[in-house]
Amino acid sequence: MQSLEALTAQIDSIKDLQSVVKTMKALAIVSIRQYETAVTALADYNRTVEMGLQILLRHRYFSEEPVMLPSDVTDHQSNRKVGVVILGSDHGLCGQFNEQIVSYALKQLKELQIEPEKCAIAAVGARLIPYLEAAKQRVDTQFSLPNSVVGITSMVQEILLMVESWRFPQEDKLTSSYDVDSMVLPVDKIILFYNKSFSAVSYRPQNLQLLPMNAQWLQSLEQKPWYSEGLPMFTMDWNELFSSVIRQYLFVSLYRAFAESLASENASRVASMQAAQKNIEERLTELNSEYRHQRQSSITSELLDIVSGFEALNQDT
Repeated sequence: MQSLEALTAQIDSIKDLQSVVKTMKALAIVSIRQYETAVTALADYNRTVEMGLQILLRHRYFSEEPVMLPSDVTDHQSNRKVGVVILGSDHGLCGQFNEQIVSYALKQLKELQIEPEKCAIAAVGARLIPYLEAAKQRVDTQFSLPNSVVGITSMVQEILLMVESWRFPQEDKLTSSYDVDSMVLPVDKIILFYNKSFSAVSYRPQNLQLLPMNAQWLQSLEQKPWYSEGLPMFTMDWNELFSSVIRQYLFVSLYRAFAESLASENASRVASMQAAQKNIEERLTELNSEYRHQRQSSITSELLDIVSGFEALNQDT
């Protein structure tokens, strides 16, 4: 049985921990709000990019010229690699956030019948590494996550540079035999895995194929009626402008995924902090009850000692 001093010290320690948990929970909730705001603000930008794509596709549609997507290549198709980008976290205390997205990504890759040796994996978040290594998946590139909305833009630019190096490796490093174990092989497909937030405490794994772009979506966009009688005109070369708009589309898609993933990370952290807060409150209730019992026993013992001493004094007289 613990002494009153030991119980008091333990209660004070748990109360300090409770304050830390409440603070982390509040910070996570505030962070969720800023990332959700970023996703909402991105809607107009995304709409503008889609309208730009629609204009270009409609011009090409009326000119009856086929649209060649950035991924319309067939040479050595079977030997090309698949680029996989997984968004996780750099910090802990977020439950099974990283474990779930890694399990989901590996399951999806297996269903797509993509062999591990043909995957180039980029892990965004140090906490993903142990789970990927446990699954015997080689991590080719690792990035650290931004700490706020401000850092997402530079992070997305780094990812885009990596994607470009995947798709167009230096020619002097390419092997004539297209050895599938070489990391300089062109990457034919880019798949992004991330968690999407649905509330302050819930999220769900998602995947998005960045390249090649969805041909059906582009076709529907091409045939979609324009809201006015005349299409806007442009003077740049069509192919150059189309490539620029595609890059903006990839930027928007990655930015939104980063914001969603960071919001999901904090949603997971809120859920973990709520569970920790509940456990702390239950433990405090137990300790306070034990403290009161101990205190009552101590008081009773002291009173009995006083009564015994008083009776002993009366007997001596």
